[in-house]
Amino acid sequence: MQFELFRTLWGDNRQWDHPLAEARTAGFVGLEARIPPTLSQARTCATILKDEGAPYIAIAMTGGGVIPNQSATVQEHLDDLHGAVERALLMQPRFITILGGNDRWPANQQVEFMAQAQDICRAAQVPCCFETHRSRILATPWVTLDVIAQLPSALFTADISHWVVCCERLLNDPADDLSAFVERVHHIQARVGYDQGPQAPHPGAPEYASALHFHQSIWQQIWQSQQARGYTTTTMTPECGPDGYLHTLPFTNMPVADLWSLNVWTGQTEREHFQHVMSNTDNKKELG
Repeated sequence: MQFELFRTLWGDNRQWDHPLAEARTAGFVGLEARIPPTLSQARTCATILKDEGAPYIAIAMTGGGVIPNQSATVQEHLDDLHGAVERALLMQPRFITILGGNDRWPANQQVEFMAQAQDICRAAQVPCCFETHRSRILATPWVTLDVIAQLPSALFTADISHWVVCCERLLNDPADDLSAFVERVHHIQARVGYDQGPQAPHPGAPEYASALHFHQSIWQQIWQSQQARGYTTTTMTPECGPDGYLHTLPFTNMPVADLWSLNVWTGQTEREHFQHVMSNTDNKKELG
């Protein structure tokens, strides 16, 4: 199984060719970014991706910004998705990650939205997966496990950092069985959260070693599951970002770290981690 890193454009508002050039220098193959809001912008981005021969993972955000409009209905979220998919197709994405719905929706409403969202993407002949995210559907592991049981064909983008914050603990108790979710993960967004926040100041800092180890254990389980499912490629997007995720100093608001450096560190560390996991897996097969 091959390992491919994608660069997040969260917090980077430059024309896409600039971050793409930096990404490739650091060993990233392509970009993961929100679908541009207009057809004109989508065409411009499509030209850059085509000229550079770069793969793209699309993010469809429905119902408003990261925090959705609280009055938006399921149908309004689906209408947003229709438009986003139309624009995304111009850029020929590998797949679409859907950041949709509302955490206030009960499980049955989340299932309704996801089932219809799958139909929209099937009609457009583009794969989709649903992201775990605070303020949105799948905001907690417990609702997610309920939803999974009702949607056997749904795939997911795993950002476990959100669940760590929602549950205010690392989910490493013997009772925390996330295997049903792990077996349905299609893509990983890699950010190390901890019990009181979605982003460690630096994922390699020794004081966050237990949080890093927990996230790595989940990512390892996902890789092994994907290999068992016949995946030939796994994708990961290191996703350290701004918007209050990046720690800053009081009064000056100066960031304590450089975002791109954090994502490069995460990408390089997880590439080595992946190679180690796959090497051990292959050795066990040979011994077996």
